Order: sequence, then C-alpha cells, then structure tokens
Amino acid sequence: MNTSNTTSSSIRLNKFISDSGFCSRREADKLIDSNRVTINGVIPELGTKVLPGDEVRVDGNLVKASAENKSDRVYLAYHKPVGVTCTTERHVKGNIIDAIGHRERIFPIGRLDKPSEGLIFLTSDGDIVNKILRAENAHDKEYIVTVDRPLTERFIQAMAAGVPILDTVTKPCTVTMQSKFVFRIILTQGLNRQIRRMCEYLGYGVTKLKRSRIMSIRLAGLKVGQWRNLTPDEMHEINSAVAGSTKTAEDAKHKTDTAVPDKRTNHVAKRSGNRGLKSDRGPERSQVKNHSASSAKTSSRRAPKR
Repeated sequence: MNTSNTTSSSIRLNKFISDSGFCSRREADKLIDSNRVTINGVIPELGTKVLPGDEVRVDGNLVKASAENKSDRVYLAYHKPVGVTCTTERHVKGNIIDAIGHRERIFPIGRLDKPSEGLIFLTSDGDIVNKILRAENAHDKEYIVTVDRPLTERFIQAMAAGVPILDTVTKPCTVTMQSKFVFRIILTQGLNRQIRRMCEYLGYGVTKLKRSRIMSIRLAGLKVGQWRNLTPDEMHEINSAVAGSTKTAEDAKHKTDTAVPDKRTNHVAKRSGNRGLKSDRGPERSQVKNHSASSAKTSSRRAPKR
C-alpha cells in the first residue's frame, strides 16, 4: 500500500471499496474510520491508496476490484412498496435489500420514506451513488400525492411558491391539481419528508405518496414490488446528468438549508401557511422481476397513514 501520489495506478481506498460494489463511498469512509478495513493485513493510515496487487478486506472479507469498464455493475429501477425501508441494514425488518432479493450486493440511491411508494434506483456501483447524491438538486423528481381534504387553488399556489419548513423555504416548484384530493408535484429538492411537511404546514395530511418519475425515467410498467434493469439509454441520461458534479451531498444540503429565503416566496408562504389555509378548511420493460408482490400488499396494509 502507498500513502503518496507517486503512481497513477493507485486509487483512494474509499473509492476502491465503493467501485467494487461493496458499499457507497460515504459508507466506505465510515468503515475506514472504524478500523474495519485492512490492506494486506494492515489497518491503513489516513490517505492510504490502493495499488495493483494489494489485498483489501472489510471485516476480513475480501473486496474485489471492479472491472474498469464497470461491465460487472448492476443498475436497477424498483417500485418500492409502502412499508419497505430504504436501508441496507439486514436486521431491519422490511429492508429494501431483502425485499428485492437480488443476488448481487446492491444499495439504494437516495431514499423514499417507509410510508411512501414508487420509483427508486439501486446499484452495485458505489461511485455513481456518490455522483447522483452530489447532483441531487439538479434533476426532477415527480410525485403523485393524495391528501385528506379537498384541494383548493390557494393550496396549489402556496405549494408552488414555497413553504417554510426545516428552517428554510422550499424552492418554487410545479404543482398541478389532478382531482379533488390528488395533486402532482415536481421537485428539484430532497429535504427530509419534504412533501409531507409542506402539506402539514398548510393544514393538510398526506394519505398516499407515490414517486412516479426521476429525470425522464418513469415508474410506468412496474407493478408494486417489481424491479427491472435500467436500459443503456437510461444509464446514458443518468451519467450525463451527473457529469461534472463537484459538491458533496452534505455541501448541497447545507446550502439548501441555510439559504436566505426570497422575500416574495417567504411572504406568500407565511401569508398562506401555518395550518395556513384556515379559511379553506371544510420505458423498456426488460427483465422485470417480482419478488415481493404478496409481501408488498401486506406492507401496504400495515403502513401507517401520515
């Protein structure tokens, strides 16, 4: 192993682990910090790089280098059911890894709340996870949302203009009414439980939330609990979308959370918000798999309404 930059064939340890498909780069950093990683039997120093021929192990398990062209990587689109948790921790009941049952070691790209359903990507390519999370605020995500009260034009306008949650004001977004209780929303943000919090601020409760699209990749054709391989065209779009991303996910989140709200947006949200609308009260389908249709239905029945 080598702690310098003297060779062009060396690779940072966290990148080596994530490229292998063992886990994401963020998780690799945690493993390294916990002294669970060895190179040639030795716990590495900070900044250590991996050279050709080095033997990398995590908890004693050999980590194999990935193919240079990543031909051995897996990229999936999955229709997550209600009740499935987006975690790789196998001791968590209803975790997404057990729900899919894929033979390769995979992990989700981002997350979708347990009470929600819809489209999520999974992969064995830790490097692309890092890139997509860095570019999280640069691509569209579309949701179909059902609420517990009749929708009004004021609600639609307030949601679109921006709502104060989590010490910030959400970015302006596209919101369209679909029916008396259902609306469609397109976000370029990924704040924690964002849509549910926005609705709650305006006095509405979400009874159903489904993510129907990420970028141009749609859920259509995938039944609850099914997954399919992403097509070459879809992978090309994803790689193009994340090309050149330089900020970490934490940097992007910090910038979003600490941004100074636009006065106009803040005015609209405050005027309409906090239980705020009081006066309104009154793609190619190749290799589709279905590993958990029955369990998905069970999970859906058990999932709490929020």
